[in-house]
Amino acid sequence: MVRTLLFASVAVIALAGHALLSSVSPSHAQQKESTMLSHDVYFSLKDNSPEAKKKLVAACKKYLSGHPGEVFFAAGTLAESLKREVNDVQFDVALHIVFKDMASHDKYQEAKRHQQFIDQNKDNWKKVRVFDSIVER
Repeated sequence: MVRTLLFASVAVIALAGHALLSSVSPSHAQQKESTMLSHDVYFSLKDNSPEAKKKLVAACKKYLSGHPGEVFFAAGTLAESLKREVNDVQFDVALHIVFKDMASHDKYQEAKRHQQFIDQNKDNWKKVRVFDSIVER
């Protein structure tokens, strides 16, 4: 009887612990759903006047925002007031897009608006650096 009661108590504690952990830590499926792709692009411009930077930011907004699967979009210029040793200041305009998954990113790369953006703006690009990373919430 004591042995049966002890076994039942251990089983209840194990089940309760599993239920608690399941509710706190995400399942593998949930982790996979929260895995996204961050696409960060840094443009150095031949003509890096304020007007040229503003024009490229506007083009980013026009052609690169609102694509299917985007969960975050932002474009802007270098924060020139931040001059710490660790700051990389070798760019003029930055683009940040987070896609819900790799498939959304791949479709974006082939999208007509993305290609139009490249065609209409590439002549003023001195250097383009792309940083793609898998990110989780």
